[in-house]
Amino acid sequence: MTSRRHDPIATVKAAIEAQPGAVGAPLPSPPGVIVYKVMGKIFAILEDARVQCVILKCDPPLAEMLREKYAGIGHRSHLDRRFWIAVGLGADVPSEEVEKLIAHSHAQVVAGLTRKQRAELEGQS
Repeated sequence: MTSRRHDPIATVKAAIEAQPGAVGAPLPSPPGVIVYKVMGKIFAILEDARVQCVILKCDPPLAEMLREKYAGIGHRSHLDRRFWIAVGLGADVPSEEVEKLIAHSHAQVVAGLTRKQRAELEGQS
């Protein structure tokens, strides 16, 4: 018997892990937090503890616009709020938008990689 209930954590986790070169590692503390990196650089932090959310890298003008548009987008970490957004899962942000933001976060980090790292990443795909 399968559950019909939508699991936002599983959906987001699958979208993150579908990004080229994505590698996730759980933090020892706090429990329920997985940090995802591409070529050693963080692009997503998935939290399934107190609050279900995903923290993503974001272009600053887009981050401001998204915070104004959605109540479910804010800031929850020690990372610079200009470049990082926290997306509350199950909030008012459509799942398609969350998936676009995951891809955007990954692209932001990949754009900052060296030419050699990008070539290595392309070779992994």
